[in-house]
Parts: sequence; C-alpha cells; structure tokens
Amino acid sequence: MKIAILGTRGFPNIQGGVEKHCEGLTINLVKLGCEVVVFTRKPYVNKSLKEFDGVTLIALPAFRHKSLEAFCHTFIGIFAALRYKPDILHIQGIGPGLFTPLARILGMNVVLTSHGSNYKHLKWGKFAKLVLRLGEFLGVIFANEVIAISKTIADEIKKKYRRDAEIIPNGVATAQVYKSNGVIKKYGLEKGKYILAVGRFVPEKAFDNLIAAYSKLPTPNSKLVIVGNADHEDKYSLDLKKKAGENSNIVLTGFLTKEPLRELYSHAGLFVLPSYYEGLPIVLLEAVSFGLSCIASDIPANKEVGLSEERFFKAGDVEALAEKMKEFADRPFKEEEKRKQMDMIAQRYNWEEIAERTLDVYRKVMQS
Repeated sequence: MKIAILGTRGFPNIQGGVEKHCEGLTINLVKLGCEVVVFTRKPYVNKSLKEFDGVTLIALPAFRHKSLEAFCHTFIGIFAALRYKPDILHIQGIGPGLFTPLARILGMNVVLTSHGSNYKHLKWGKFAKLVLRLGEFLGVIFANEVIAISKTIADEIKKKYRRDAEIIPNGVATAQVYKSNGVIKKYGLEKGKYILAVGRFVPEKAFDNLIAAYSKLPTPNSKLVIVGNADHEDKYSLDLKKKAGENSNIVLTGFLTKEPLRELYSHAGLFVLPSYYEGLPIVLLEAVSFGLSCIASDIPANKEVGLSEERFFKAGDVEALAEKMKEFADRPFKEEEKRKQMDMIAQRYNWEEIAERTLDVYRKVMQS
C-alpha cells in the first residue's frame, strides 16, 4: 500500500510532537510492507536526506512563518501527493486538515489524524484560531476516516461533529537507559540531582510558570534543566530565556535529541510537565518509559497517560506546582513503582501495535 504523509515539518531530529509521531509511525509502517513518502518542509530538514529507515522524504518549499507555514506547505503538498498517486493521503493535524476537501475533489482517499484542538494554543491570534477551527471542521467532515491520538480528542470530535474517531495514541520507542554522563558533565549536573522539562518555548507549555515555581523553592537541592527552544523566536521565548538567565541553577540546553536527550532522561531526579494544553504528550510518555518520577498539570490529556492522582497539580497554579516539586524532588522512587509504569508504557504505547492499528484504518478506507 502506498501512503503519503502531509502535515509534519519532517524528521529525523526535528523538534515537535507531530514530528516524533510521524517518525515512529512511518518507520513501522514500512516494516509492515507499506511504501511511505513524507512531504517535509525545506527550512527545517536536511534537504540532501532523501530516505530515512525506508521512508522516502521529499522536501517541499515552506515559509518559515508561524501563521503561513503549514498553510502554504499543505497546499503545495496536496498537488505533490497527487503526482505520487498514493492509496492513502494521511494528513497530520487539523491545520493541514483545511485542504481535505481539495484532496478529496482530486480523487484521493484521506485519513486525518487530530493531534488536538490547536486553536486552544495561547500563541494564536483570533484569525489563526478561526482558520484552525475551520481546518478541524473540514478535515473531520470530509476525511474518509478520522484518527484521534487520545480519548479526550475523540470525545470532543464526537460531541462537536457527531463522528466517531478511531483512538490510536502516540507511541514511544523502548527506552534505552544511558550510563554515560558526558552531557551531565557538560551542563554541570549530578545524576539524580536535577529536575527535567522538555518542550517547545510556547505559552501553552507554561515553562514561565515552571521557572516561577522553581524560584519559590527555598533551598533547591536540584537544578532545573529545560530542553527545547522556540520554532519561531518571539517575545515569550525571549522573556523565558531572560528569566532563566537570572537564576544560575536553571539550565537551558536548547533543542536536543537522541543520545544527549536520552542521557538526560536516564539520570533526572524528577520530570515536570506544566502545560495548559496537550494532545497526548510524547515527552511525558518518554519520561515515564525511562522510569522517571513525574509530575504534571491536571489537564485531561496528561491524565490519560496513567500517573497516580497525587502526581497532578492544577494547571497554571504556580504555588501548587512549587509544592509538588518540593514534595517529589527528594522523594525516592521505588523500583516497584518504576517497573510498573515502564511496563504500562510498553503495553499501551507500543509503536509496532500503533502502526498495525493505523494500517487497519487504511484497509478500512480501501475496502469502503
């Protein structure tokens, strides 16, 4: 079966949940015998890389602009996909979903995956939110089949559009715990003595709240390490870096991937996800898969991951976040608890099974 993927910046080594999702999914679809092409965005990728783990990569033009980037790239990508003549065009995200009717008019079978209601993100203005809502509407209504990465998203789709979405979550690769400490030494850290957060520097990730909460700890025994950066530098990201720079115990590493990131996951004392909004957070799944003690904001998507109730705090409540950090930063994480959560992740968020279930959706479209 020939599959075309549209709606991601690309991979490997590109920041973003959709990017990690597409990498894990497409590699495993190839293992199942699919022929997969991913249309990537030139400003982000290594344009000389034409193939990755059996997946064909085709870099298309895209403005590196917060509002226009996905719109322009998807429009171009629809016609690029048409030339490829796929059995399935798989659109990732509700923004690119805006062009689902065009793809259907051109005769393509379309599967849409909703990674969440992006118009809830704090970074978007009124017009962008309107366009994203329209993208969700057109994508859900006109796609042959719809996939949601969480039950929360599927429930919203059912309520708003009276359409059932297949719930197929994000996945995570089997954790490779690293004993090496090169990255630890580079940033002046000690094993088990730092609090870790990972994500893009955008308002909905609430890293400003995290920094504020950390600054309230009276005598922190652990440094705070934030891995990530802004896709598009703006006032929020610049202010975040400025605030972090005012505290010598806060370390900003920039965007990291593969071995350096795995090393930081392997040796953290606590992982924190303070987001206001998530679809289904891959970084939290990754942290849990490494057997880390984790705390997270009490939004529905975070609660779907499967942490115990005591590990959640009210989203946006800096005082509550500070209390949770104080409570869990020095609390030993029992081996039994660690093993239980690692096994849970391996069973529920396995990429091989996720690819099989996605392929079943493709087959359903082809048989209809």
